[in-house]
Amino acid sequence: MNRKIYRKIAKKHGVTVKEAKHDIQVAIDKTYQNPTYYAKCVDSKGDIPTPEEFISHVALKVQAGIPQDDTANKK
Repeated sequence: MNRKIYRKIAKKHGVTVKEAKHDIQVAIDKTYQNPTYYAKCVDSKGDIPTPEEFISHVALKVQAGIPQDDTANKK
């Protein structure tokens, strides 16, 4: 994956690229302890996606204009 994404995230949060990537993985790991339906939709080679797999999934959804959940449609 393009390190540019990690550099932007790291800079924004005042951490190193390594710390940013680690923190993203920790957040993903916590999410997958009790995954939602949407979390289970992320394609990954293992049981838990890597930061690269997760970011790629979200980026594709954003590019396609597909909402990540249906709360926008509930009123």
